[in-house]
Amino acid sequence: MSNNMKIAISGKSGCGNTTVSKYVAKELGFRHINFTFRDMARERGLKFEEMCALAEKDDQHDKFLDSMLIMLSSKGNCVLGSRLAVWHLKDAALKVYLDGSTEIRSQRIAKREKHSYEQAYAETLVRDKRDHERYMRLYNIDINNYDFVDLIIDTEKGDQMYVAQLIIEAAKKIIGTL
Repeated sequence: MSNNMKIAISGKSGCGNTTVSKYVAKELGFRHINFTFRDMARERGLKFEEMCALAEKDDQHDKFLDSMLIMLSSKGNCVLGSRLAVWHLKDAALKVYLDGSTEIRSQRIAKREKHSYEQAYAETLVRDKRDHERYMRLYNIDINNYDFVDLIIDTEKGDQMYVAQLIIEAAKKIIGTL
């Protein structure tokens, strides 16, 4: 097997990017790379919402995060889970987009964040719009256009382990050809 295989997994908030990418990496024996604004906020002693507000005002936060993720993945044999992984990781052997409706993603976020569904739904709509506008401005990336990826998974058809297994099966087919 090549020691430079990279798997990129992207999707909007609530699709299970972090859990799925972590499980896929573990099962394949690859490094897991998933550093987010949540992690940056925690490191800086900020609330997640404060970190997002900073990113809205200063592009350096996104650019730092994205360049760090690309640099970390350059060593290969990794699974990169991030909003923009499938766009930024040009040499990924497998690009996967996790898809899910706003309603289902909001239910998951409400459960994870211990918010009401209504609050999670409203916040998800705002976050999706804000992310879309920011990534268009920063990179000219339309996060609603992911038809170029190798695998699009409807995350509503199964739980995170189901989603991870689909990715692992696709990765093993690729590994078998290397």
